[in-house]
Amino acid sequence: MHTGTTNSDIPSPARIYMIRTATLMGIYVLLNLAAILGVFDGILGQALGWILAVAVALPVMAQIWATLRLMADSDEYVRTIVAKCFIISAGSTMALWSAWGFGETYAAAPHLPGWLIYPLFWGIYALVSPFVRTSH
Repeated sequence: MHTGTTNSDIPSPARIYMIRTATLMGIYVLLNLAAILGVFDGILGQALGWILAVAVALPVMAQIWATLRLMADSDEYVRTIVAKCFIISAGSTMALWSAWGFGETYAAAPHLPGWLIYPLFWGIYALVSPFVRTSH
């Protein structure tokens, strides 16, 4: 019996990842834009501010989940490349963030907000991705 779907009707893991990432980052940007524009000024610095903090962190957590789903749903080659990039980026980010933290503690480096670790991670991911091209 023909169900009316073909392999070309099934979105690829990469397409699903792109849709998830665009949706999640759209939510992330909208929440931050609303905060910048003062929509949440009444709760900043109060216990209710934690609701906003968690709301902004949820798309970040979900986007990391989307990346892990991309790895799980892709073929072995893509899974290996994405995993290598993810591991190199995570390790590099932790090393750089730790070095900066020690700079803050021992060398009077200016404080950086903790949320910058997320864009730093993806910036490093973008830098290393073109150079990771093997599954060996």
